[in-house]
Amino acid sequence: MDDQYLTVTALTKYIKRKIASDPHLKNVWLRGEISNFKHHSRGHMYFSLKDEKARIQSVMFAGNNRNLKFLPENGMNVLIRGEVSVYEPMGQYQLYVHDMQPDGIGALYLAYEQLKEKLEKEGLFSQERKRPIPAFPKHIGIITSPTGAAIRDVLTTIHRRYPMVKRTVLPVSVQGERSKDSLVKAIQYANQSNQFDVLIIGRGGGSIEDLWSFNEEIVARAIAASTVPVISAVGHETDYTICDFVADVRAATPTGAAELAVPSQIELKDRIESFTKRLERILYRKHKESSQRLERLRKAYAFKYPAQLMRQKEQELDRLLDGLNRRMDIQKTSKQEEWNKLRARLLQQHPDKQIKQEKQNLKQAHYRLFRSFSKEIKEKEKRFDTTLEKLSLLNPLDIMKRGYAIPFKKDGDLVKTVTSIQPGEALTLKMKDGSLDCQVWGIEEDDNV
Repeated sequence: MDDQYLTVTALTKYIKRKIASDPHLKNVWLRGEISNFKHHSRGHMYFSLKDEKARIQSVMFAGNNRNLKFLPENGMNVLIRGEVSVYEPMGQYQLYVHDMQPDGIGALYLAYEQLKEKLEKEGLFSQERKRPIPAFPKHIGIITSPTGAAIRDVLTTIHRRYPMVKRTVLPVSVQGERSKDSLVKAIQYANQSNQFDVLIIGRGGGSIEDLWSFNEEIVARAIAASTVPVISAVGHETDYTICDFVADVRAATPTGAAELAVPSQIELKDRIESFTKRLERILYRKHKESSQRLERLRKAYAFKYPAQLMRQKEQELDRLLDGLNRRMDIQKTSKQEEWNKLRARLLQQHPDKQIKQEKQNLKQAHYRLFRSFSKEIKEKEKRFDTTLEKLSLLNPLDIMKRGYAIPFKKDGDLVKTVTSIQPGEALTLKMKDGSLDCQVWGIEEDDNV
């Protein structure tokens, strides 16, 4: 049964997880009045935010409130952005404040936050798209009011640090309804003129309404589209505008922008002086090493006794030349012998000799073929005569010449035996000089056959 009961801690943790999982409570915008305000010695601010019917305990930690442009007080109406969570030791929900602004500029502040979030998602604040500021610019364009204190600070600082750079003020309106269009036209002109290495855009400090031109979307997009690097210097160090996030570099003040735009001639002179001293040391060391090497060469044997060295080298040259001639003679003899062998081989393989030999071979082959053919003809003739003689002996015509006849029946069949014919049957006797038509009158068989 005890398993049915929760501890207070478990219940509080469960409620905290439920609240923490609600996305609507992660980013809450509230309007209310401050009461029970306490600024702790560690920097944290504790207070209640209330309206006519409810209140909520709130805390703004030192990390979030150190950039506040005002000091909250009891009874002050404020606009707050924060998140709702549970403070476990007390078991109470409370508001953890991230941003706070005095009420009255709430619409502008909300518009600022919304535009900032939109442009950040598009990547306009990304470090990858930011261009480097030239180390030694030749021409700087300054987009600001020609009558404000900011322009004097910028020009004075640039002249003090790097007087050889050319400076051009592009006068604009930095406050009011028409200021945003003025700023955009100046940025576009600076890019189209193709004469500036870097642009400084900004003004002195002021309220959020005074600085609002630098929070306009068209101004931010003009800076993002600029091919010339842009340094933003709007307001004081604690003032942040949309232009600061879009620009390639943000300066805390106009004076800071001038310092970022140009190098310091004093620092350059110090660097040049340092380089000069280093170069002098290097040259001195090189000169010393070269002098020592020259001295060693002066004391060297070759320069101390040049005539003796020349005679020695002459003898060495003669020795090398003799060796070269000997090797050339040996090489020449070897190549001559090799050539003679190749010539002899070539003569042995000369086409005329081969043709002559082949003609002789052809003549002998023709003679052998003729003898073989003649012998074959004689043998064939002898065999033919023998065969012809045999055929003559067996020729029935020759036998008929000796008085013999050949009997045939009327149907042309040869009569070979007396048993193949009947008495009274007609016969034809073929003789050497003609035929006789006969009739068989009688038949007499010979028993001795």
